[in-house]
Amino acid sequence: MPTPPDDTDRTPPALDEPVDDTPTISCSRCDRTWELTYELETLYAGNQAFEQFALDHKRHTGHFPDDVSPWVVDCEQCPDTDAYLDERPARRWAETHARHTSHPVRLSYAADDIDLVVTPESP
Repeated sequence: MPTPPDDTDRTPPALDEPVDDTPTISCSRCDRTWELTYELETLYAGNQAFEQFALDHKRHTGHFPDDVSPWVVDCEQCPDTDAYLDERPARRWAETHARHTSHPVRLSYAADDIDLVVTPESP
């Protein structure tokens, strides 16, 4: 039976030392890295701080930060298109647009190579 590792050399962190666990996000196109302090402390975004920053970054720069792959919905007949960070709202947009306009809508997600077309249902 293997011997468990000897933990006597490890010193636990002091309880009174502050822990800097502020999340950060980078964008190689902008050549910058940001701490998400503003999203956490001012916007009270909580668990959605990363998503909030990514959406705001896209809105202001036209692109998403590194390691963010959006779900893209793109109508094949009219210029309507949008991007979402979660599949559920993207699929809802695609299905609603297809239902109201009778246009096929492409739903894609580059991170998993998903590419499908949502078509309107026949009445």
